[in-house]
Amino acid sequence: MVNLGLRKVDDALVDKHPGLQQYAACQSRAFMKGTGSFIIGTISLFLAQQAIPKRLKYPLKWNLLVSIVASSVFSYTVTRLETTKCTELWVLLEKGEVPDSSPTENELQTPPAPKVTKYGDRME
Repeated sequence: MVNLGLRKVDDALVDKHPGLQQYAACQSRAFMKGTGSFIIGTISLFLAQQAIPKRLKYPLKWNLLVSIVASSVFSYTVTRLETTKCTELWVLLEKGEVPDSSPTENELQTPPAPKVTKYGDRME
C-alpha cells in the first residue's frame, strides 16, 4: 500500500500509474504555495496600508478587506499556475511526452466571412 495524504492507495493502482506519488507531491506543493502566498500577501498588504495612512484614509476593516481580496486573487493565480505544471508533469509521467499547449490549426483559423447578397444583406 502507498500513502497519498491520509488515504492508502492500492498497489495495483500504483503499478498502473507509476507517477502517482510524484503528481500527488507536486499538487501538495502547489496548494501549499497558494496558501503561503495568501498568508504572506495578506500580511504584507495590510502592513503596507498601515505604513502609509496619510494616503489611505479609510477604516481598518477596509484595509483588511482590500488585503484579503487582493491576496486571494494572487493566491488563486499562483495555485492555478502550479497546478498546470503538475498536470503537465502527470502527462509526462504517464505518456512520456510533454503536452503541447500551443493552439491547433483549427483554433488559429478565422471563420469564413458570411456570404452577402448584392443588396448587402447577410446570408446564413
